[in-house]
Amino acid sequence: MDDARNIKDLLYEQVARIGKVFSSPKRLELVELLCQGEKTVEILARETSISMKLASAHLRALRESHLVETTRQGKNICYRLADKSVADLWVRIHTLAEDRLTELQRELQKIAVQPDDLVPSDRDSLLKAARKGEVVVLDVRPTEEYLTAHIPFARSIPLGELRQRLDELPRDRSIVAYCRGPYCLMARDAVELLRREGYSARQLRDGVAEWGLSRR
Repeated sequence: MDDARNIKDLLYEQVARIGKVFSSPKRLELVELLCQGEKTVEILARETSISMKLASAHLRALRESHLVETTRQGKNICYRLADKSVADLWVRIHTLAEDRLTELQRELQKIAVQPDDLVPSDRDSLLKAARKGEVVVLDVRPTEEYLTAHIPFARSIPLGELRQRLDELPRDRSIVAYCRGPYCLMARDAVELLRREGYSARQLRDGVAEWGLSRR
């Protein structure tokens, strides 16, 4: 009986390693960034507004749990997710949190452009409309992230270039902007800019990780 108990304790302890790694807000943000593609420690530290030393420590914890892998490119060490299942886990965790935590729901309402932003149930209709050219799906992430993966039929104009490239967007069609996911503010900022300039624009809360899980 004692042996069985010890075995069970060891099994749950190993599973809990993943929970411990995902208990850090900054590590969650790092995972979300890595859902967009491979990145250096320098980029990850800058994007999460933490020091290189702290970013390296968080990435080491993720690597020790076999959630990320590394490659060397010259003098740079690049990190990537070990498997697509890591991105899927991130999506399932934040989706569960959004369903269960009223505090999180309230905070999400604060960053929404307006209540009629697109929701997951619109994905199929959005895809059909984009295929027909009835709407423009706009990816406002950095170009390298778009090249790694993007939503079907999406057009790439990074947020920092949007104001200078407005003439590339048609004014007679609705624009749906997206970025890295529901906690990224680039799409919100893009929608606000587009509306000020007279475009019909809405925000898609999904990023490539959320979209990829929904299509399976």
